[in-house]
Amino acid sequence: MATVKEYSVEEKLASLYNLQKIESKLDEISVLKGELPIEVRDLEDEIQGLHARETRFEEEINGINEFIEQKKQTITQSQDLVKKYEKQSDNVKNNREYEAINKEIEMQTLEVKLAERHIKDANEEIQEKARALEGIKKTIGAKDANLKVKKAELDKIIAETEKEENELQALSCKARAAVDSRLLTSYDRIRKNFRNGLAVVSVLRDACGGCFNAIPPQRQSEIRQHKKIIVCENCGRILVDEEMATAK
Repeated sequence: MATVKEYSVEEKLASLYNLQKIESKLDEISVLKGELPIEVRDLEDEIQGLHARETRFEEEINGINEFIEQKKQTITQSQDLVKKYEKQSDNVKNNREYEAINKEIEMQTLEVKLAERHIKDANEEIQEKARALEGIKKTIGAKDANLKVKKAELDKIIAETEKEENELQALSCKARAAVDSRLLTSYDRIRKNFRNGLAVVSVLRDACGGCFNAIPPQRQSEIRQHKKIIVCENCGRILVDEEMATAK
């Protein structure tokens, strides 16, 4: 049965600090990109939403135009009926027929007026929606131009850093495989707690390299001995001595 090698605390700390150095370089690339990836994603989502609104307004305008055409047909039909009834009124035989025809003419005349009113209201609604649609199109144009600039900036940074980033990602995977699993879990948890991603720091000028809180001499001596994992009592970061931090 193969024996599993037990790593010393010093070896564990060295592996962990090596991982921190690699991932700090990856963090630097992320800082270089800044908020650009998020800004590009947000702009793309916003533009997609604006296009959806644009399509909806266009469909609504088309629907109103169809409604107007229907009302125009109603006007034509009513006007044709009015002409028909007017001709019939010339040949009425009694007052009852005359009154019935006049009633039909009045009804069709009202239909025409109602349809004309609907057309007027619909045209006003179209004008309102057309103004809104024009505003959306202008906003899309401005957002598209802004997106083009942001993407160009991001693409330039990616082109300049892609090779290094890929190499660092590969090194990070390799370094992670060399770190004790429980220690790695703690490292990842601590990294998430700080915006700069520093989970492992060295003692610099008698202070924690992360929060700059003073480290007592006895504590520093324990850190240099590499007999146990020691964390900063103030910020919770894992501490290594300066000699380990500067070792290649």
